[in-house]
Amino acid sequence: MKIMVGGTFSPLHAGHKKLISRSFELAGPDGTVIIGLSSPTFAGRKTHPVLSYEERRAALEKYVRSLGTTTRWEVEELNDRYGSALDADFDILVVSEETLPVALEINKLRRAKGKRMVEIHQIACVLAEDNRWISSTRIIRGEIDEAGHLMR
Repeated sequence: MKIMVGGTFSPLHAGHKKLISRSFELAGPDGTVIIGLSSPTFAGRKTHPVLSYEERRAALEKYVRSLGTTTRWEVEELNDRYGSALDADFDILVVSEETLPVALEINKLRRAKGKRMVEIHQIACVLAEDNRWISSTRIIRGEIDEAGHLMR
């Protein structure tokens, strides 16, 4: 299986790790995972501060290596919300509840281009201790840490 997943991943938190881990599970040991990582320009449109591309890529690569997987993988720079997903040949797009609308749009645009629609695998967002979603914004505000623990 060839899987695509993407994000800004700044900072890399428990929700992102679930998304990435699930991508590798779906790909299997003989599959491939393409991880789209927002470019500095695209990530710069966020409303909160974002780590540099190099820092985000290093954290992402460190996490993937920690999985100990034999699955092939690569990081692809995303300059927009679609990356290569509109034209690439792949099987599954892994998204969160928050990014499901983008996945649906990708399939709509693929269909308009005469491309095969891909399966969308949605994971549930990870909840922090207060039962609200873990998000980069909440981490940057100092409400929670990367694991979803409330900051005291």
